[in-house]
Parts: sequence; structure tokens; C-alpha cells
Amino acid sequence: CAGYELRGSYRGSSAPLNKTWAPLKTISVMSRTDVSADTTPFFSDDNEGEGPTDNGVGSPQPEEEESASGVSDRRAKVTVIVLCYINLLNYMDRFTVAGVLPDIEQFFSISDGKSGLLQTVFICSYMFLAPLFGYLGDRCNRKSIMCVGIFFWSLVTLASSFIGKEHFWALLLTRGLVGVGEASYSTIAPTIIADLFVKETRTNMLSIFYFAIPVGSGLGYIVGSKVNDVAGDWHWALRVTPGLGLLAVILLFFVVQEPKRGAIEALPEHTLHRTSWMTDIKALCRNPSFILSTFGFTTVAFVTGSLALWAPAFLFRAGVFTGEKQPCLKVPCDNSDSVIFGIITVVTGILGVASGVQASKKLRTRTPRADPLVCAAGLLLAAPFLYLSIMFAQASTVATYVFIFLGETFLSMNWAVVADMLLYVVIPTRRSTAEAFQIVLSHLLGDAISPYLIGVSDSIKKSDSYMWEFRSLQMSLLLCSFVAVGGGAFFLATALFIEQDRHLAENCMLWKYNILTCLFYFSDDAPIIVPKRGRSTKVPVSSVLI
Repeated sequence: CAGYELRGSYRGSSAPLNKTWAPLKTISVMSRTDVSADTTPFFSDDNEGEGPTDNGVGSPQPEEEESASGVSDRRAKVTVIVLCYINLLNYMDRFTVAGVLPDIEQFFSISDGKSGLLQTVFICSYMFLAPLFGYLGDRCNRKSIMCVGIFFWSLVTLASSFIGKEHFWALLLTRGLVGVGEASYSTIAPTIIADLFVKETRTNMLSIFYFAIPVGSGLGYIVGSKVNDVAGDWHWALRVTPGLGLLAVILLFFVVQEPKRGAIEALPEHTLHRTSWMTDIKALCRNPSFILSTFGFTTVAFVTGSLALWAPAFLFRAGVFTGEKQPCLKVPCDNSDSVIFGIITVVTGILGVASGVQASKKLRTRTPRADPLVCAAGLLLAAPFLYLSIMFAQASTVATYVFIFLGETFLSMNWAVVADMLLYVVIPTRRSTAEAFQIVLSHLLGDAISPYLIGVSDSIKKSDSYMWEFRSLQMSLLLCSFVAVGGGAFFLATALFIEQDRHLAENCMLWKYNILTCLFYFSDDAPIIVPKRGRSTKVPVSSVLI
């Protein structure tokens, strides 16, 4: 079985199975008497391999070889550009609210705790709907799901810009509904890229895709605060992304082509056996690299969620505390810190994602554990700089921005690398489900709770003064540094299992030679197809001796 033997008992035996691997000579699973069996896939359709063969004599050669995914190389690259544009809008819309948060607090006369709920409500709906869209994304047309979701998200965002000051609950509701649209996109888009490219090209395309996260987040701060300054009303900041979202739907419908699942990895979609959702979840839970990297990414979500919502407000309060700024007594407030923080987020995001990908490429030549080690290094280096940025806020604004710049750069090293790890330790038919699982867990324990936890800094106040507004938020934000250290530990643990899990997933995709390995590790009792004299026959796995 591709040079390896799985030692132990077969499924029907009551003896315990000792999962150990030993080298073997490569053997053929085809019939000894059937000459054609050497070229017949172990999995095949009934009519596969029966048609006339073309030896290339007298047949015209095509001008350009069609990709196995069914999408041309040029169309695939344009698809990545469109998906990147939508991802940028996704995060731009998400952080527009953070860019005008002081105005929203003043407009609705709400506390920090209620302000934190704006992000928490959005993330909660986003993460609870992610499994649904992950399930649909593994089984239905992905382009159609994304078109409907983005159209709905654009309409709801536009509706949220017409809410009056007596209806803060309506703003919470609309922000929650925005999560519906974003969940339909974020769980599916990376799997389309995975079905268009492989190996280093896939890593490069994912890095381009994930550039949109920091760039879109930074533009959310910048566009939100600037539109608010020009219009004199924060509602107009929420009216920018809906029009761009409708343009995204048009591009998605007419430009993006649905690729064949797994075909680019020499695993044609019609040969992939889809299992039940519960079987998929059980398989993912038995994948230690996926679970540990998901917990590591959860800490990234916790820290970025906290900083995204509260960093501009914290910097503004630091300015008020030191006397550099005037307190916000009426809208519009001074949003210069949102603009500066947005620019820092854009630049550090580009530098962080690019440096993370490049560091991973160089380190891969020395160790196959490069990806989790790069992620661990990013978090462990980010932690002290984030701590210093929070502590220096009262002493030096310049030093604070420098430390924020360094901390966010190291923090951004994780985005593309974590996504790439997920794709190569999970088989194609489970990738959308895995994306959804990771979104749920990382947001449930990450940025769904972190904005609210930081926002309840109100309870730390000893008096209702500008000094204690700054001090209470400062003490709450210190939590981010310690969470980042915990994330580094999770990625170091991932490095212990990454080789084994990648090997198992790749063996599953090389199904002609490793089908027994796949069936044991990735399915409970799935049917397989055994060739019989040039044709195929379905038998249950439990009847096959391993």
C-alpha cells in the first residue's frame, strides 16, 4: 500500500489494532490476470476505461492543455482576484463600525460593555451559521451560495445605516444578520482556491487572498472615519460597502467558475466518496494538527478582535488622559487615531503576511514542521511588543505606535500559513466543513467574547473620570499579551503532529495506492469499488481485510 503496511487486525476482529507503519515494496492491488488492470483506477465508474484508447497517432493536439480543475489558468487567477476583492470588502465592512465607535457611543449614549456587543453579536451569528454553510459548501454549488450570501449581507448593511438613536437594539440585530452573509463566503472561498492550485502556487494565492484581511480591516477604519468627517454623520460610513458588495455579486456571477473538487490533486470529483456530516466531524476531531492549529488560531482571533475594536478608542483615551486631545462631548468625535491605526493595520498586514509566507518557504527546506513553527514564532514575538504598546500609551504616543506596528506585524504572520496548513491536512471533501469548524471554535473562544470581555473594563473603574476610563481599558487590554503566548504554545504542539497528519491526508489523495490507509483513518464503513475484469463492483469496507 504505497510502500507502507498497516500492522494490526482487520475491522471485523475483536483484537486491538496497533497502528504502526512499516516499509514494504510497492505492490499492485489489480488483478494478476488482467493486463489492463495496471492502468485502471482502483476507484472507477462503470464506463471508465472501456472506451477506445487514443495513442496520439493522427489526432490533433490541443493548443492549450485544460487544467484538471476544469478552469483555465487565466480564469483561475482572475477568480483569485475577485475572491480577494470580496474578502477585502468583508473585513472593510466588519471594521467600519470600529472606526466610528466613539461616535456610536455618543449617539446612542451607551457604555463600553454595550459597544462590545456590536462585535460580539456579529461574530456569534457568523460562527453559528458557519457549520451550515460549510456543510452546504461541501455538497452544493459554492458560487451560488456565495452570491446569495453577499447580496443579503449588502442589503442588511445598507439597512443598518438608517437606524435612529432610540433603536440601538435594531443596530445589534442588523449587525447580527450581516454575519449570515459573511459566513456564507468565508467558509467557502478558501476551498475554491484549494481546488484551483496546489503546493507553492496554492500558498502564494492564499497569501494574496489573506492580504485582504489586514488591508480590508485598515480600510474599514480609514474609510469609516473619513466618511464620518466629511458627512458629519457616522451613518454614511455604513453606506459605502453595500454598493461595492453588489458589484462583487456581479463579478462573482459572471467571472468566477466553479472548479471540480479535488481534481487538481489528481483526485477527480466523481470518485470522491462523501460521508455524513457527523463522520466528517469525527474525522476532524481525530486530526491533532487540525485541532491544535485551530486552538492556536483562536488566540489570534482573540487578540485581533480585541485590538480591532478597542485599540483606536484606547489611543483616543490615552490622548485625553495626557491632555493631547479633548474629550468627545458631541459628534463627530476626533477619529484621527482610527485613521493612523488603519494605516498601521494595512502596512503591518502586508508585511506580516508576506514575511510569514516567505519564512515558511525558506524553513520548509530545512524541516517539514516549518508552518507551525512560523506561526508559533509570530505569536511569541508579538506578545512582548503588544504589552509594551499598552504600557507606553501614557508616556509616549510615538513609542506606542512603534510597538503596535511591530506587534501587529508578527501577529499577521499567521493568516495565510494557518489556512495552508488546514488545506493540506484535510481531504478535499471535508475542507469546507473544516473551515466552518475552525471558524466556529476560533470565534466562539476568540473574537466573539474578547470585545465584550475587554469592554467590561467599566467594572474596574474606581471613579467616573477620564483617568479611570483610560486605566480600566489599559488593564483589560493587557490580557491580549498573555493569550498570544498561549497561542504560541498551541502551534508548538502542532509541530509535533504536522508531518504525520499531512502524510495521512496526502496518502488519501493518492488513492490508487493508499486506499486501505484512507478507509481506516477517514471513514467508518464507507463503500469502496473493486475492479473486476475491467469493470467495477461496490463492496462494504467491513468485508475487506486490512
